[in-house]
Amino acid sequence: MSVACDILLDDPRWRERLDVETLVNAAVAKTVQVTGRRLHPQAEASFSFADDKRIHELNAAWRKKDAPTNVLSFPASQGADLTKAPLLGDVVLAYETVDQEASEEGKSFAHHAAHLIVHGFLHLIGYDHETDDEAEEMENTESRVLLALGMSDKWANADEVRKA
Repeated sequence: MSVACDILLDDPRWRERLDVETLVNAAVAKTVQVTGRRLHPQAEASFSFADDKRIHELNAAWRKKDAPTNVLSFPASQGADLTKAPLLGDVVLAYETVDQEASEEGKSFAHHAAHLIVHGFLHLIGYDHETDDEAEEMENTESRVLLALGMSDKWANADEVRKA
């Protein structure tokens, strides 16, 4: 099962630091594999690599939060049978926030970006973190995907601030 990933680079700094296409495709493929989530055979998701200004605008408009954030997800098929919904939705990441968080957390930019791609994509396929149980399930899933990608476990440090 593969997901077609449309990638929009709103900020060229992303490409200077990452092979964006390879990272997105690997993260999405591993997420689908690890979750075992059944999706439409022509499933498609969009990933926008933006800056803090753009994500701040989106966060204010959609979440009524007047600040930038690291990642936003816009599921197109919430609650729907994902095997019947080809359009999964959109994920938007903010360059400056991702860069700052990676630096503060002592992580590579690529690993932090991968975690946020996985996190955003999990929202598109029905995961959430509104309750403690949902958060635990989502965090465990993120950990399994990151480990399957050969990356460190985002949640290994219990004292880490969870901003995503």
